[in-house]
Amino acid sequence: MNLRDALKLYVIPDSRVGAPRSIEEQAVLAIDGGATMIQLRNKEMSGRELYETACRLSSLCRRRGAAFVVNDRFDIALAAGAHGVHLGKEDLPVGVVRKIVPTGFLIGATAHSIEEGREAEKQGADYVGIGAVFPTGTKNVVSVIGVDAVRAIREALSLPSVAIGGINEENAAEVLSAGVDGIAVVAAVVGRQDIAGAARRLAEIVFRGKP
Repeated sequence: MNLRDALKLYVIPDSRVGAPRSIEEQAVLAIDGGATMIQLRNKEMSGRELYETACRLSSLCRRRGAAFVVNDRFDIALAAGAHGVHLGKEDLPVGVVRKIVPTGFLIGATAHSIEEGREAEKQGADYVGIGAVFPTGTKNVVSVIGVDAVRAIREALSLPSVAIGGINEENAAEVLSAGVDGIAVVAAVVGRQDIAGAARRLAEIVFRGKP
C-alpha cells in the first residue's frame, strides 16, 4: 500500500450524519465514488458491536481496494484485520501501541500543533491527521487551526499527512494547497443524499493535483 495515495480521500462514516444509511452502506458508496481510506469511528457502540462492524468494513474495504483503520481502538483494529488504527490525545501513546502491533500495522495520530506532530513522528506514527482546519458540526472541536497552521505543521514533519475538520468541495483545493497528501471528511460525503457523487467530486479535486 502506498500510504500517501491511501490518504488522498479519507472518509469517516457516521451513524448520525449519514442516517438512515448504515455505516457499511455509507462506506460502500463512498468507495464507489473514489474514497481511498475508510475510518470506523463510533463512541456509542459496545466493544462487540464495534468489532463486528469493523470486521464487515475490513472485508469490504479489502475487496474494494480501500485502506481501513479503526479510531482509538487498536485491539479492535487488530482483531478485525484492519490496516491500522488512528490515535487521538486521549488514547494510548503511539509509542506504546507501536511496541504491541505487528510490523506493517498503520498508526495514525492527531496533530493540532507542530509539537504534537513532532511527538507523533518521534514515537513512530505512520501519518498525522492535522486539524481541525475549519469549524465542524460532527465533533466537539476545541481547536480550529486554519490552513496556515496546517501548512506549518506539515512542513515541520516528514510524515504523510491528511487534513481534517470542516473540509468540503468549496474549500478542499485551498486545504490541499497547504501541501497535505489528502483530506479527511465526514459530512461533506456521508451527509449528502448522493454519497458516491459527493465522494466523486471531492476525488476529482484531490486527484487533479495540488494548486
